[in-house]
Amino acid sequence: MTLRQRARLAWDVFRNKATGSTSDFTKWFSPRNIFIGRSGEALANNETIFAAISRLSNAMASLPLKLYRDFSPMNNQTADLIANAPNSNMTSFDFIRTLEVLRDSTGNGYAMKRYDMRYQVEALVILDPARVEPVIERDTKELWYEIQGDKGRYYVHNMDMIHVKHIHGTGYKGINPIDVLGNTVDFDGKVRHFSISQMDASITASFILKMATHLSADKRAEILNNFKQFYEENGGVLIQEAGMEIAPIDRKFLDTKVFEVERITRSRVATVYNMPVHMLGETQGANYSSMEQMSLEFVQSTLIPIVRQYEQEFNRKLLTPEERGRGLGFKFNVNALLRGDIQTRGEFYFKMIRSGVFKPNDVRAWEELPPEEGGDKLYLSGDLYPIDTPTELRKGVKKIEE
Repeated sequence: MTLRQRARLAWDVFRNKATGSTSDFTKWFSPRNIFIGRSGEALANNETIFAAISRLSNAMASLPLKLYRDFSPMNNQTADLIANAPNSNMTSFDFIRTLEVLRDSTGNGYAMKRYDMRYQVEALVILDPARVEPVIERDTKELWYEIQGDKGRYYVHNMDMIHVKHIHGTGYKGINPIDVLGNTVDFDGKVRHFSISQMDASITASFILKMATHLSADKRAEILNNFKQFYEENGGVLIQEAGMEIAPIDRKFLDTKVFEVERITRSRVATVYNMPVHMLGETQGANYSSMEQMSLEFVQSTLIPIVRQYEQEFNRKLLTPEERGRGLGFKFNVNALLRGDIQTRGEFYFKMIRSGVFKPNDVRAWEELPPEEGGDKLYLSGDLYPIDTPTELRKGVKKIEE
C-alpha cells in the first residue's frame, strides 16, 4: 500500500470516528464478534494431535517477547501492546497461544490490526481462519485478505493483518497439518473402535457351555437361564453336571498390536509437526545424556522457524521502516528453554563471566535476583590476556629492562 493510500485510509478512519460512522469495523464486533464460534471446531478429537498442539502453543506463549533496540529492551505503545495486552480481552500469553493453536489446527492464524482515531494500532484482534481468504489484487498484484462477515464481504491489506502459517506452495495460505494427518487419524480411530468392540465382547462372554447332545432352542434357553441364575445366587460357584462341560474364556482385552499403532500415530504426528517424538511421550529409541540436549533439539528443529516467522511478521507490520532502521525489532527469548539444570547452568555462567562475555548483573537478572553495585562491568580471568598485550603489563611478569 502506497503512502497516499494509507494516508487516505487514515483520514477515512478519523472521519468515521468523528462523525460516528460504523465503517471503521466497529460493526464487526458489536453486539458480538462475528469471527468467534467456529475456530475451536477444527481441533481434532485425537489426543496425540491435541498433545502436539498443546506443546507447541504453550511453548510459544511461554517465551518472553520484548521490543529491543539493538540489544537493549525498550518500551513504547507498540511494545506494551505485544508484551501485555494485544486486545481488551486477552493477555499476551493467551494471544500468542490462541494464534499458534489456530496455525497448528487450521494451517493459518490471523490477527487484524485495529486503529484508533490517530491511526495508531490500538488492538490486534484474532479472526476465524474459516472466514479469511488471501487474494491478490488484479492491478497492483498486492496481497489482500478477503473476510466473510455477517453483513457482507470485507478486504484488508496485508500490512494490516498478522498472518502466521504452516508451509505452502503457490499462494499465501498455509497447508492444514490435520488434513495431512487425515489417513493416520482415520486408521487410528478404526483400530481404537475395533479394540473397544473386542473388549466389550470379551467382557460380555465369560464361559462356553459344551453339551453332549443337540438340544432344541427352547431347551438351550432354559439351560442358559438356569446357568445364569445359579451363578448369580451362589457367588460365582458352578456345578458341572454329567454331559455338560464348562470352559472359561481367556480374556484378552487389548491386542498388543494396538500399542504398535499408537507408536506409529505418535511418530507420524511428530513428523508432520516437525517435533521430536519424545515430546509426545514416546521414549522408545530416545537416547539423550541430559534434559538440556532434549530441549536443544526441540528448540533448534521445531521452535526456531516458528519464532522467526512471528518476529518477522511483528517487525514488518507493527514497526515502520524508520523504526527498523534505528535498530528496533521484536525478539523472543528462547534461552529460557535452554537453561539446563543447576549444575550445568552454574558452570556455564562461571565460564561466561570469567571470559568477559556476561556481566554478573546479567546472570542475576536471568536468575531473578536484584542487581548489585559493580555488577555491570565485564571481568576477565587473571590468567587470560589479549594476545597483543605488552609483556610488562601482564600480571606476575617483571618489566623487561630496556
